[in-house]
Amino acid sequence: MDKPTAAEPPLTITPPSAPLPDGACDAHVHLIGDDFALWDGRVENPPPGTLDTWLDRYRMHLGLLGCTRGVMVHSILYGGDNSITLEATRRMGDQFRAVCLISDNASEAEIAALAGKGCKAVRLNYVHGGLLSWEGMKRLAPILADYGLHVEMLAHSHLHLEELAPQVPTLPVQIVFDHCAWPDPAFGMTEGQKALERLLADGHCWTKLSATYRHSPEPQTLIQRLAQANPDRILWGSDWPHLMLNGVPMPDAGQQLGTLLDAIPDGTTRQKLFTDNPATLYGFAP
Repeated sequence: MDKPTAAEPPLTITPPSAPLPDGACDAHVHLIGDDFALWDGRVENPPPGTLDTWLDRYRMHLGLLGCTRGVMVHSILYGGDNSITLEATRRMGDQFRAVCLISDNASEAEIAALAGKGCKAVRLNYVHGGLLSWEGMKRLAPILADYGLHVEMLAHSHLHLEELAPQVPTLPVQIVFDHCAWPDPAFGMTEGQKALERLLADGHCWTKLSATYRHSPEPQTLIQRLAQANPDRILWGSDWPHLMLNGVPMPDAGQQLGTLLDAIPDGTTRQKLFTDNPATLYGFAP
């Protein structure tokens, strides 16, 4: 069956409402290219263009936002073959990192190879499905930690965090919850969201204040609560080029960033959010 093709993000964006700190990092994007093999189980095709084409657009995207560092998260559209993300990381240079996909039966040799190619984390996806389970991650966690990798998890706070939160402090790896742990505003302040804030406050996890356009029509309160819970454990990412929108309108990354800046006016917190925290987590040199 033919797959639908994702829409292209706009070439131009609304200029951010304020300049970002030096060394700012867009800590969540996906690189695509039709010169790399797609996974048979994907739900859509990415927009057309080679990796070179999309790297050029990525560089323009970073320039428009005011970022000089980045983290490329491997898309499930390419399944467990991390080639495109590792190649993109190689071409972008030493201020860029990768987040890759592995399966429950990944070997230590596979993990070591990823770590040697700019990979700093593996992704566990409870929202779109993936290759790594929670139990599989727990088995692999000591090996991941040995190679300096952490776990980035996409989960719904209202569905998963109340159950998983007690286990997080016991893990030998750090956990980053993507996209504010993707709450459902219809449920209000759930026990899962409270659990996320407690984990942050105690320094047991990180979260990305990213992709709120997917779940929160008025995200300022959510952003502020998470930032106040622990400003040393927050990151930001644009989620460009906005794949698998599932009916959500294509966002303007500049407007999204502006909303975040309005919610966090404090310069010290912005410095941590955009520069200091990513440098700590992903190992960027000063």
